[in-house]
Amino acid sequence: MTMPRAKKDPNAETVPAAITAYKGFLDDLTCRPDGKVFQFEIGKTYRHDGKVKACEGGFHVITGHPLALFQYYAPAGTRICQVEISGAMDSDDGGEKTAAEILTVGKEIGLTQLILDAVKWVTDRARLVEGNHTAGDSEQVRNDDHGGAATASGRRGAATASGWRGAATASGMRGAATASGTEGAATASGWRGAATASGSYGAATASGYQGAATASGMRGAATASGERGAATASGDCGAATASGDCGAATASGYQGAATASGTEGAATASGERGAATASGDWGAATASGRRGAATASGYEGKVRGREGCALFLAERSSNGDIVNVWAGIAGRDGIKPDTWYRLKDGEPVEVEDKGRD
Repeated sequence: MTMPRAKKDPNAETVPAAITAYKGFLDDLTCRPDGKVFQFEIGKTYRHDGKVKACEGGFHVITGHPLALFQYYAPAGTRICQVEISGAMDSDDGGEKTAAEILTVGKEIGLTQLILDAVKWVTDRARLVEGNHTAGDSEQVRNDDHGGAATASGRRGAATASGWRGAATASGMRGAATASGTEGAATASGWRGAATASGSYGAATASGYQGAATASGMRGAATASGERGAATASGDCGAATASGDCGAATASGYQGAATASGTEGAATASGERGAATASGDWGAATASGRRGAATASGYEGKVRGREGCALFLAERSSNGDIVNVWAGIAGRDGIKPDTWYRLKDGEPVEVEDKGRD
């Protein structure tokens, strides 16, 4: 998306170019600093009238590592937009958070795009050390330099960047990429590739067929978009997205979010207040953490949750039209905890744990 640029101010020689950033909103596209409700709209520009100071006044956005957004908003239930800021600015937290005078709300993005942007953010800042990359078949690369990057693009290559800002990329068939340092990013896009980012702020993306992505660090995010891919984010506030057919997404961190959008996908949120969403046909969503929520919105989808968890179901016709919706709480009104339910004729019915039936 091409964002609007700052226009020339006739009262000044130059006006600084607008900065692209990220901002989180509640589900109604509001922010509520100090209990005050501020309503935003996509595509509109806003100006703050008053002092611009980080944590005190102005429009606050994330200008550093994209996943720093999870310090202020949980992945579950948060709407995320790309924004542009201009005018007076003041940054805090090492430049990760910035208060601005002027804010333009751009396009809304999902967790997957935020994760991909996080990978790019880290990769762009990693310093590639000469001699630590290869494009040959069956090659292996390891880079322990604290600012280094490792790339293996060969047919069966493996890349490892264990430095605190390292980035590892294995794009060849069956390649594996591991970035275990702080702010590390790992990307394995080849067939059967696996990507692991275990450091804080790490992001792992495996888009190849049967790929697996694991981000276990604090605020880590994992995306597996290939068929049968699996994504696991076990760190606090982590987000896992599996969009391929039969994919599985697991978020075990506090307030984590797991999304499985492929056919027969499975999403599990086991951390406290986590949210699991299965939007594909025959998808299954589980909320096993305290105060969690599970949603199955696809055809013949099913949900289950521990006692006290919220459950949401949509019933669809064979052509995909929504005919009924239902919401309930596990352990109340006859809904059993840890039991699968599917919506039939507008009523939740128990189903066996055997996939399609």
